Amino acid sequence: MTIGSHLQEFHGLPAFTFPEAADEPLRVSALPSPESVAWRVAVDSYESEESWPDAFARFLDAVDTTRVRALIVGAWSDAYDNAPTEVIEALVAARDRLPELRAIFLPDIVMEECEISWIVQGDVSPVLDAFPLLEEFGVRGGNQLVFPVVHHERLRRLTVETGGMPAEAVRGVAGSDLPALVHLDLWLGTSEYGGDYEVADLEPFFAGSRLPALKHLALRNSEIQDVICSSLASAPVVARLEVLDVSMGVLTDDGATALLSGQPLTHLKALDLHHNYLSAAVRSRLLETLEPHGVKVDADQDDADSDEEEDGTVWRFVAVGE
Repeated sequence: MTIGSHLQEFHGLPAFTFPEAADEPLRVSALPSPESVAWRVAVDSYESEESWPDAFARFLDAVDTTRVRALIVGAWSDAYDNAPTEVIEALVAARDRLPELRAIFLPDIVMEECEISWIVQGDVSPVLDAFPLLEEFGVRGGNQLVFPVVHHERLRRLTVETGGMPAEAVRGVAGSDLPALVHLDLWLGTSEYGGDYEVADLEPFFAGSRLPALKHLALRNSEIQDVICSSLASAPVVARLEVLDVSMGVLTDDGATALLSGQPLTHLKALDLHHNYLSAAVRSRLLETLEPHGVKVDADQDDADSDEEEDGTVWRFVAVGE
């Protein structure tokens, strides 16, 4: 699976793409009200005649940004070569013009613009530092991603989508002080695309001590999904979750059985394991054990596929890699 479609909504608002320079003359009166949409600002990902900061400057001039609540950073030029340094600098410089901004996604780039593991990232923490009232932050791309330990009082939802999340970034998120965080979603990915994390790096998530408000935990899209599930089986954080998501990864009977053999999961509202490598017997056991208690279980195999070589070696794949 790859990411083939841009975000249709963000922060509960429909996404709206701010017109590109080539669409001039811009009819400001035809634009939606500033607070009614999540504004997507983007340029052509290949040989754009306009830089992203210039497009953002046009946006700032055309829209009453004092009322904007959600912003989606789209493609900048040659994202497979260029880090979003200028993009982040432009966002930070405009912080006083965006007093009501509560959500940022960086970046909404799809496969035709740049594959997820080719997106060159950087240090995204200046965005969190510049917007202390931010409630939702989304990041896509793990190549050169830097996420140091941060403190943020208001952030409620954090998503990091990668085909391979660097261990240092995992440890940065895990060590961050996020007292209001309710929803955490990490696409951990594979070592082939830079995911050099180990299960020990995830221990702070299992303990949950820095995330006292957490209700939705997604540690997914991982090549070590079985090991993660084995650790979650006795993790203190699980007892206070409403949703546990271990989908999109290389989950086999070993990991699912460990979950079922550990602490009770009957308090959950939902358990998501879609895209998995489970046998029919274990899939049935999950449903029979949890659904009578009102747990919504997604155990769909989805598009999980495997290859077997002549020597018997079996290759299994995460949902999103390259």
